[in-house]
Amino acid sequence: TTTAEDPFVFLRLFAPPGASLLSFVTVLSILVPLIAIGLGFDAVNGEYNRRTLSRILSQPIYRDALLLGKFLAGLVTLSILLITLWLMVIGFGLLRLGIPPSSEELGRGLVFLVVSIAYAGVWLALAMLFSIVFRSTATAALTALGLWLFLALLWPAVAQVLGQVIAPPDPRFAAIGLPTPDTLAWQEGLARLSPGTLYAEAVVAMLNPEAQSLTNVLAQFQGRILGAPLPVVQSVLTVWPQIVGLFAGMILLFVIGYVTFQRQEVRA
Repeated sequence: TTTAEDPFVFLRLFAPPGASLLSFVTVLSILVPLIAIGLGFDAVNGEYNRRTLSRILSQPIYRDALLLGKFLAGLVTLSILLITLWLMVIGFGLLRLGIPPSSEELGRGLVFLVVSIAYAGVWLALAMLFSIVFRSTATAALTALGLWLFLALLWPAVAQVLGQVIAPPDPRFAAIGLPTPDTLAWQEGLARLSPGTLYAEAVVAMLNPEAQSLTNVLAQFQGRILGAPLPVVQSVLTVWPQIVGLFAGMILLFVIGYVTFQRQEVRA
């Protein structure tokens, strides 16, 4: 494949057409939550079980510094991992294609990297929250893994059913083969409660410049017909709510864990 045939050939390395099950993005969407949960599920309760938390806090170390340090250490570890994998894909593309990526491709790749780090931060903050709430490391790990599996596998179907219950489909739209706008809005809104949905939508906009819209199927279809890819700034604006949602979810989960940790007794 040459750049004349595909101006975004480097982006196809992250999500090759026809290989969705083995794509780099699919592997990341599964690997990142598992690594983040593995780093955070015993961050606090492990200190409780080893009876070292009270000894650490007996030193001139504040609770918020301890919790923030653990979170930042895990986030930096995940960031190094993701940056390394991202550079490996870019390096493979340079060796395989023999051409450098364009500025447009590089910008989209960097935004994709930032979104992936935010996605990892959400699961790390969630795992640390369970580590604070549950004193048993096994309970914290199983709860985090169970919630991840529920949101990844079951929640999309549950959101579809709940959307139809809250806003029943209009038979007039069904007669012409179109979804009811209110029903579709509820289904999409409920589905976006899952970090995986937010991450998937952001990745689609970054790695597929032809994606004109994430909520209107007809708009996406027309965009592909016209063959007019969006500039990187416009694609970022399209999924700006999803990106903000990932960062907000990470901060919210950390704040909940912080407040819970501040109210706990740490003496042995």
